[in-house]
Amino acid sequence: MKIILLEDIRTLGKKGEVTEVADGYGRNLISKKKAKEATGKNLNDLKLKKANDEKVAAEKLDEAQKLGEEIKDKIVELSLKAGKDGRTFGSVSSKEISEAIKKQWNMDIDKKKLDIAEPIKSLGVHEVKVKLHTKVTTTIRVKVSEAN
Repeated sequence: MKIILLEDIRTLGKKGEVTEVADGYGRNLISKKKAKEATGKNLNDLKLKKANDEKVAAEKLDEAQKLGEEIKDKIVELSLKAGKDGRTFGSVSSKEISEAIKKQWNMDIDKKKLDIAEPIKSLGVHEVKVKLHTKVTTTIRVKVSEAN
């Protein structure tokens, strides 16, 4: 019996795959709503869904590339309290950078997308990588100045 998997099953395959199983096992998976029979209509629906998913993924990639070009090499300004000789009290977190981006650029960039190699604990300009998509990574600069 041919079935279409509705969820990942470790011994059979991934969601959306068409696979051949024994009749009893196939009926069992269908009754548990983990698969559906691979009829002509269901196969056509699967093909249309995959085409739509690919189109949506391409649109998201395109949006990420446009956003990456827009924010590339922009500067976010933050201020920290600092003692003498330029040493700061504390460090700049990805949450603070995300909030500053929202205020200064009027853009929503999730703090989880910011990749800070090491904590920013000094005054000056620092580069921070931004992962906008699995295939799109760009760099922004964070300028840390002394707070009055």
